[in-house]
Amino acid sequence: MPLPAILQGNLRIPVIGAPMFIVSGPELVIAQCKAGIVGSFPALNARPQTMLDEWLIRIKDELDEYKEANPDVPVAPYAVNQIAHMSNDRLLADMETCVKHQVPIIITSLRPPAEIVEAVHSYGGVVFHDVINLRHAMKAMEQGVDGIITVCAGAGGHAGTTSPFALVKEVREAFDGTIILSGSMSQGNDALAAQAIGADLAYIGTRFIATEEANAPSGYKEMIVASKSADIVYSSLFTGVSGSYLKGSIENAGMDPENLPEADKSKMDFGSGGGSKAKAWKDIWGAGQGVGTVHDIPSIEELVLRMEREYRDAADRLAL
Repeated sequence: MPLPAILQGNLRIPVIGAPMFIVSGPELVIAQCKAGIVGSFPALNARPQTMLDEWLIRIKDELDEYKEANPDVPVAPYAVNQIAHMSNDRLLADMETCVKHQVPIIITSLRPPAEIVEAVHSYGGVVFHDVINLRHAMKAMEQGVDGIITVCAGAGGHAGTTSPFALVKEVREAFDGTIILSGSMSQGNDALAAQAIGADLAYIGTRFIATEEANAPSGYKEMIVASKSADIVYSSLFTGVSGSYLKGSIENAGMDPENLPEADKSKMDFGSGGGSKAKAWKDIWGAGQGVGTVHDIPSIEELVLRMEREYRDAADRLAL
């Protein structure tokens, strides 16, 4: 499937930096876009709500200046993530701000409301929606989204449990739009593997937490570097939706990661800590199973250039 026009010719490698609560801010997004991958952030990271306007102005201005000064360098568009859930009482105001600034890409989570798709399409933007199963993907397709983000087993944050080999192929059979794969990826060759099974782009979050520009405590970054896939705990306790978290952060909060109760899904609240006094993502740190291949804390520029080499090297090795 060809990429949307908004992405053609301005990506160094086929990667979207996933939006991460608290962690993703203007510094990270701008650095990712300058490096040639899509940078994104949750609208809820801009607090108070009026700050969203300031962030969007800053991101657009800095990227425009960089493009003008570097006309031959691929500069990717940015994206804003909207949590379409009844507990998000900012959704309408945040979408009005995004439409005002004509945000190139809107990423929707939990529910793909048709009104968001209509609003974004009115100015030529695109909507990508994240799903954890085929049923959710089919609902998003009915709403007219441009892309489906398949959040598969091993992904950080609110991850699913389905193998990418199953979900990507099932979605591809029903959908001729853009497919983005999320789950356990941290290197450039992972992006090539995502394309090999039918996805168009890789959706990578955890790897970008352990970077200089990420808005994360040093302890969080260092724990990612020190962790392996076995150190990821999958639990619904912290937000009401099952997600992947670092075992060490759960232990630091005084809980037993091996004996966490289930949360009441009907009480989901993305503005608080869900079913626990410890707040996700402030106290309980999210991460995916790809932590095992994260060994340093580089700048975004350094990391993306490394990913590009890994991507090209893998392509060369597999050339027949």
